[in-house]
Amino acid sequence: MTQQCADTVFLVRPAAFGFNAETAATNRMQRRDATAPADALARALGEFDAMVAALRSEGVNVCVVRDTPEPVKPDAVFPNNWVSWHADGTVVLYPMQAGNRRAERRREIVAEVAAATGYRIARTLDLTAHEREGRFLEGTGSLVLDHAARVAYACRSPRTDERVLAQWCGEMGYAAETFAATDRDGVPIYHTNVVMGIGRGFAAIGAQCLADGDRARVLARLVASGREVIELTREEIEGFAGNLIELASWDEAMGECGVLVLSATARARLAPARYARLAACADSVLAVPVPTIERLGGGSVRCMIAEVFR
Repeated sequence: MTQQCADTVFLVRPAAFGFNAETAATNRMQRRDATAPADALARALGEFDAMVAALRSEGVNVCVVRDTPEPVKPDAVFPNNWVSWHADGTVVLYPMQAGNRRAERRREIVAEVAAATGYRIARTLDLTAHEREGRFLEGTGSLVLDHAARVAYACRSPRTDERVLAQWCGEMGYAAETFAATDRDGVPIYHTNVVMGIGRGFAAIGAQCLADGDRARVLARLVASGREVIELTREEIEGFAGNLIELASWDEAMGECGVLVLSATARARLAPARYARLAACADSVLAVPVPTIERLGGGSVRCMIAEVFR
């Protein structure tokens, strides 16, 4: 049976977290403030370490790699944008829009994670040459994957190019489901994983954000997957409620179980009825506070997690 949820993840502990001016033009969820760089890093590290501890307490296998101080990489805490690890042994390296993010993509990290998790690399799909032509596909930020149905959902944006998506789907054996999604000002939402997330039994999506011409088709495809489709409001999406992930764990009493991971911000923003529906789709819920990372980085817990499908 195809595995939708990974029981192993890798995260990057940042060395220089902060507001990235190069990504702010396309990520309207970033918020610059007066926080001093040293204070921002200290707060982000506290949030990061607490999240790692929380994931491990739920039985998730967590591999932590430490970022290097040089070159400075303000978004290193979001590794899912440059690499993905698949159950057939394929590691994919992705083209990223911001020049100062490309230094995050380090082959030595791939080797370190493979060794630490026992992952056997069968092939490496390197898509980074597209950067020279101004084409980008930012990992499982750009892609929200239904592994069971082999569908790659992707909202078009400056960071998600349909030509790169087509190559990815051809190499990986997925069908592409592309759509337009915008914020309340009509600006394209920068990453698909901000507007939707797919678990074993649910699909949460900011349906109000989708273009009128795409909404019914995308929702119908999600319904056809057999999952419970939970439509999130714009306000919930703006609070990172779409940036969630279900991970696999093991419980002595229950056996294999699912852990729904989202941020404390998302948990607070979700309407009680929708939170109850989401919670009912997993065996446990982990709501972790990452307010500094969300505010300055413009990404939440899903962006911080790179799944390793062993």
